[in-house]
Amino acid sequence: MSKRNWALVAATLVSIIYGVTFTIAKDVMPKYVQPFGFITMRVGGSMVLFWFVSFLFTNEKIAKADFPRIIAAAFFGVALNMLTFFKGLSYTSPIMGAVLMVTTPMIVLVLSAILIKERMQKRKVFGLVLGLIGTVFLILYGKSMQNAPNATLGNILVFINAVSYGFYLIIVKKLMDKYNAFAFVKWIYTFGFLMVLPFGWNEFQAIDFQNLPTDIIWKIGFVVVFSTFLTYLLNLVSMRELKPTIVAVFIYLQPLFATIFAVSLGKDDLSLVKIISAILIFTGVYLVTQKKST
Repeated sequence: MSKRNWALVAATLVSIIYGVTFTIAKDVMPKYVQPFGFITMRVGGSMVLFWFVSFLFTNEKIAKADFPRIIAAAFFGVALNMLTFFKGLSYTSPIMGAVLMVTTPMIVLVLSAILIKERMQKRKVFGLVLGLIGTVFLILYGKSMQNAPNATLGNILVFINAVSYGFYLIIVKKLMDKYNAFAFVKWIYTFGFLMVLPFGWNEFQAIDFQNLPTDIIWKIGFVVVFSTFLTYLLNLVSMRELKPTIVAVFIYLQPLFATIFAVSLGKDDLSLVKIISAILIFTGVYLVTQKKST
């Protein structure tokens, strides 16, 4: 198999893992583990794994001048990103959370135009507006009858998570161009762990580890090892061989996999609001990501 095909497989696996994570994480929260306590385990466990792998694959040093960028990446890519995502997921349903994450590429486009002065085409602007209409529609009216105790607040938090991740992608780009990823990702998760610890320590201490069901322990392990650590490694494989636009397209598969998995297990339901919102978002995403015709 060619390197490009391996990259496509890696990107697809990332989308599948993330799609499944929406439902698996909700099985753990909030009955067995509170959201911030879960984040503490996720970031702490991944930090240990990244440090271990970095010792095996690189001894590259980070310049002191780059640590402010690393700290900013830790805030937007780990702390704010994960805290709002898990807290939001505990309030909303898996399908709505997954569909909202599809707005990330559009958010990145807006931030790129503002922060790095990237030119925006009219077609892309129209796609942005259309997609954001779908997002707002979902936030205000897409209330699920199952597994969503406060859908509106949950959807807003997931949307904040998407904006935060957009900032992270722009901030981390220069680090990826300059260093081996293993040289700086361990530091991102180290600073990220220090940031989430004050929020999650009490909830982490409250976990009744001795009485956790075996399947819940496995699901916690899945989120730490697969949804965080492994997906980052797979993203490295895909980003080395594929253009960023192609990699971003695979984000749009996440709602599909999340919906299939959640509905098949009876964890969520489909509604007209979700379908219409998804159509608006996907149409907007399509317009944003299309190349300019020649």
